[in-house]
Amino acid sequence: MNRFPINSSRLLERFLRYVKIGSAADADSTTYPSSAGQLELGRLLVDELKAMSAEDAHQDEHGLVWATIPATIPGPLPTILFNAHLDTSPEAPGDNVKPRVIERYAGGDISLPAGNAITTRDCPALLSMIGHCLVTTDGTTLLGGDDKAGVAAIMEMAHHLIEYPSIPHGPIRILFTCDEEIGNGTDHVDMQKTAAVAAYTLDGSGSGELENENFSADQLVVRAIGHNIHPAIAKGRMINALRALAALIAKLPTDTCSPETTEGREGFLHPYHLSGGVGEAEVRILLRDFDTAKLDEHASIVARVATEIESQMPGLKFEIKRSRQYRNMSDSLKRHPQVVQLAVEAFAKLDIECKLGSIRGGTDGAMFSEKNLPTPNLSVGQHNIHSVLEFASLTEMTTAVAHAVELVQLWSNQRS
Repeated sequence: MNRFPINSSRLLERFLRYVKIGSAADADSTTYPSSAGQLELGRLLVDELKAMSAEDAHQDEHGLVWATIPATIPGPLPTILFNAHLDTSPEAPGDNVKPRVIERYAGGDISLPAGNAITTRDCPALLSMIGHCLVTTDGTTLLGGDDKAGVAAIMEMAHHLIEYPSIPHGPIRILFTCDEEIGNGTDHVDMQKTAAVAAYTLDGSGSGELENENFSADQLVVRAIGHNIHPAIAKGRMINALRALAALIAKLPTDTCSPETTEGREGFLHPYHLSGGVGEAEVRILLRDFDTAKLDEHASIVARVATEIESQMPGLKFEIKRSRQYRNMSDSLKRHPQVVQLAVEAFAKLDIECKLGSIRGGTDGAMFSEKNLPTPNLSVGQHNIHSVLEFASLTEMTTAVAHAVELVQLWSNQRS
């Protein structure tokens, strides 16, 4: 076990600094990154990396932040990359975050100033956090622990390793990506620049969790093309695209194959954004499944319903565009079992039972894995993500840093 304790006070200061910078991704933006806050946070991180003497710390032309922690022992040794993302979810307000620190959680529900509460009923994980230092919001915004908890943990890991050069490790590459929340996290990553044989995303919930599998994912954009005319003279002439999409959504499965009715390894299709008017309207639908082949089945449900509604509304036309998002990382990790095994061993060195899990979603690690950089996901104390009831456990974040420190030492025993 690492004999140098992790500086949890410094870690907390980092985290509070980062969450106050609004950096929500914007799916409707035409820029990359999609929000100025990501660039602002990235500049701050570069300054901090330079101040701690990390090598080659810079923000590239796409807003990605890179740095290297040099090896402390002679090589050749494999380079390991650690990744987190700078953006936060656009699904809840992300500006003007007002974090609140509970230094020692005593149990029970947590009332927030906005009048809402984090309850043990809705978040049973709270029952295991008695005594933890927790960070919440005021109940009006998300916290941004997804993934600023990961950003803070990686930054503290880097500082810790530079601070204690007697800890043996090989070269460590740091990469903070942008726009992960809208599926564009790796769009501008030069994979040769990573120069790594394996990577780890710190973008998970709880402590002691290692996710080596995730949903495969596609998106459908379904556009309804109708005909708009003044409602006073609309009889027999108006074709309402909004009504057509409403009918399509109503005919999609609700008792199965939806996020509200599935769990574990069950996939789903999820209409999540509707826009437009009478003449034209569109809905965006997520397709998700651990079995990639089943994405075709989910897409066929939508196509079948669209055909049915077209037959009921003469003159209406649906256009369906399907785009590939990401694939199950397990395909890559099965070819590189050492990447997961060393992470399991690092938990064992901390006397923490490792819980292997599957992500009902995706991370940049899924993209990296598909590009031949095997990248499982590690827990970093996020909870109730994408919600104004979001919170993070500093206790679990500190464990995440300690785990990363143990992990790089285990990798130092491997020869490239």
